[in-house]
Order: sequence, then structure tokens, then C-alpha cells
Amino acid sequence: MPVVVFGIAIIAVQLLTVFADRPQFMTQFTMTGYYSLVIIGLCLLMGYAGQISLGHAGFFAIGGYISAFLTTHDLTPYKDNIVLAALSKTGILTAAQDLYGGGSLVFHPWAAFITAIVITIAIAYVIGGPVLKLKGHYLAMATLGFGTIVYKLVLGTGFFGAADGLSDIPGFRILPGLEVSGKTGIRVQNYYIAWGLVVLGMLLLTNLIHSRVGRALRSIHSAEDAANAMGVNTTRYKLQIFVLSAVFAAMGGVFLTHYNGGIGPSEASIMKSVRYVAIVAIGGMANLWGALSMGIILNFLSLRGYFGSYDDAIFGAILIVIMLFAPEGLLRSEVLQGIKMRFSPGKGSGSKEA
Repeated sequence: MPVVVFGIAIIAVQLLTVFADRPQFMTQFTMTGYYSLVIIGLCLLMGYAGQISLGHAGFFAIGGYISAFLTTHDLTPYKDNIVLAALSKTGILTAAQDLYGGGSLVFHPWAAFITAIVITIAIAYVIGGPVLKLKGHYLAMATLGFGTIVYKLVLGTGFFGAADGLSDIPGFRILPGLEVSGKTGIRVQNYYIAWGLVVLGMLLLTNLIHSRVGRALRSIHSAEDAANAMGVNTTRYKLQIFVLSAVFAAMGGVFLTHYNGGIGPSEASIMKSVRYVAIVAIGGMANLWGALSMGIILNFLSLRGYFGSYDDAIFGAILIVIMLFAPEGLLRSEVLQGIKMRFSPGKGSGSKEA
């Protein structure tokens, strides 16, 4: 039922932008959709598996940079190589047009996407294995270190564009007639592609948390030692959820990169990871819908420039305030719970008067 309401809300927002003659708002809403993939993946990791990560901007950047590099790096000088020749015949490599109108040989966007996801999974497994043995602020610092490494690598590596990043990234043709691209003429189409992915992600994750796996995750979050004693393989579950949340971040990075036509080092910055954690915290650690709602509101406001140059400061302040006064999230705080109780049938002011 919530997914149906969510779907209706997506359509309603698109129609409102048309009636309000603000079609440009859909650009920010589309970008918000891709950032929402990171948010819901991180919410699963933090809220349900009880593991904090300050390195998810790194996974976002890994997905975006790998796809951007593979779909723009010209392999024409190596086209006679036996391996590249075979890849060309299978369609993994495709002809494209470079910035100056010349021909180039690059990876097909689908091949680049799959490569980005596979590399993300491999890195998440390698990182997650040892890191998830840590707890609390030790885990936070370790993931922070991972994010810092990724940021410095993309900032200092020439073929990733260094401080300028990568630009002129081609559109991602998902299916004939469906392309992830920032072209104005397909703005509505891109809006629905982005939010269609979010709906699919929410369907997957809500089913997951209501399954046996979800119960195991909640037991790990509540009492890991007790869950271990009851036979729950906590190490395996934590690692799998860490990898899954990294994949969600990488997917967001790939699609947003093709939508924007570029990616820069700021997407891998520590403040981006802090922002993701702050949004999950304010929405509710174990509240997928709350985290998604807060992600939509805060990311949209940020992308519209309402926070100005105080953008990072505001998300940092949000994180501090939430940790101090509502560590379970604003949408789960006692204030909102009190409001909910007040308006619940038989529990509000009316029942007291009776």
C-alpha cells in the first residue's frame, strides 16, 4: 500500500510542476531520485543491520567514475588487439562520437554499468570483510578512511580528470526509446526513470526487511551477541547488507553521472557521506519511508540552492542536533509519536475528556 501511495505522489509531483509552469523543478527531482538510491541503501545498513558508514560517497563515486571513464575513454588505438576485437564483435565495445565530432571506440553504457557494479561489489567485499569486525566509532572511522582514499584518488588521478572531473558523458540508453540523459526534450521521461528505479529499490528493500533476513538484521541491531548465540550468522549478514547498500550507492552514481553528463571529486567528498548519514538519521534509522521522505525534501532544497554556501554546514548541524535530541530519527521522535497518539482513535484528547 505505501508503494502505491508513493507511486501516486510521484505522478502528482510531475503534474504539479506542469500546472505550476515549473518544469525545471523536475531536473532537481530527478537528481533527488538518484541520491535517494544511496539514502535507502544506507538506511538498510544503518537502521536494520546497525552498521554505520561514512564512506558511501566513495561507492557513489566509484560507480559514477568507472561508468564515465569506460564510456568516454577512446580505445581506437588498440582496436586491433585480439581482446578488444572480440569485445567489439559482442557489442561490449561500441562506436561513438567524441567531443570534436570524430569517431571513437568506447564501452557500451550497459557494459560500463555492469563493470561498475561488479567492481563495486568486489571493493565492498574486500573493505567490508575486515572493517565490519569493528564496532561503533571504530567502524565509522574505518569507513571514513575508505571514503577519504577514494576522494583523494579521484582528485589526484589524471585519467579521472583530477580536480575537473569527467565531462561530456554520453546518455545511457536503457532500452530503445528510454535514455538517461539531461536533454530537455526527455525531461519527463528521465523523471520517471529515476523514480521508477527508486520504487523498485523500495519494493526490494521493504520485502527484504519483512523477510527472514530482515528479522535476522533486526536481531543483529538489537543484540548482536545474542543473535550469534541463537545461530544467526552475523558476519555474513552484515557483509551482505554492506555490499547491497554499496551497490545501491554505485547505481545512483552511474545513473546520475549519465544524467548530468559529468562527475567531479565533490561527489566523493566526506561531506557528501556526512550528508547521507544525516538524512538517514533525521528520517529514522530503521524507517525506510522516513529516510526516503527526508532525503527527498532535503536533497531537493539543497539542489535548488536554498541553503546557499551553508549547505554542508546545515547537514553537519542536522546530524549533531538529531544525535543529541532524537537519535532514533525525527519521524520516530517522542514529539511525533505524541502527535500520533493524540490523533489516534480513542487515545487523543477526546478520550481523556470522556
